[in-house]
Amino acid sequence: MDSAEYERKIASRFAAFDQDGNGYIDREDFSGAAAALLAEFSTTARSDKGQDLYSGAEAFWQGMAGIADVDGDQRVSRQEFITGAVKRLRDNPHRFAEIARPFLHAVIRIADVDGAGVTPSAVQRVLTVLGVDPAKASLAAQALDTDGDGRIGEEEALEAFASYYVTPEHP
Repeated sequence: MDSAEYERKIASRFAAFDQDGNGYIDREDFSGAAAALLAEFSTTARSDKGQDLYSGAEAFWQGMAGIADVDGDQRVSRQEFITGAVKRLRDNPHRFAEIARPFLHAVIRIADVDGAGVTPSAVQRVLTVLGVDPAKASLAAQALDTDGDGRIGEEEALEAFASYYVTPEHP
């Protein structure tokens, strides 16, 4: 994949982060995603899991802003996102994974409704809440269960998340 094609791919990922559709990624997009996930899984914001999710969302936002908010205005434009992803993350998707880890860890805790691990159907719910087309969310969730045990581990989810957002191999 050439650089221009990669930049187009990354630009398409921008919309997933821009939850409110205002043309920028900002703190409210991350807290809005957290609120939507809490509602989907009937978890209160004041619970330990709810607080962990909001803390994870804030950490994710801070990491994103640190990588991509070039002008320091506390929001990431589409161009800043493309530039940040291309220049800072393409060669190091693990850096993106580490930025996302606190948020994904908290999401997994919320989505693990029976304490036995996250099911593909729960992952599909998460992805759909975060704006992924339901059919694509279903396929992605099934693909994450790499060992076929009906549960998806945190490392599997984290690796897939980072790959989707920052590596050229994923459409």
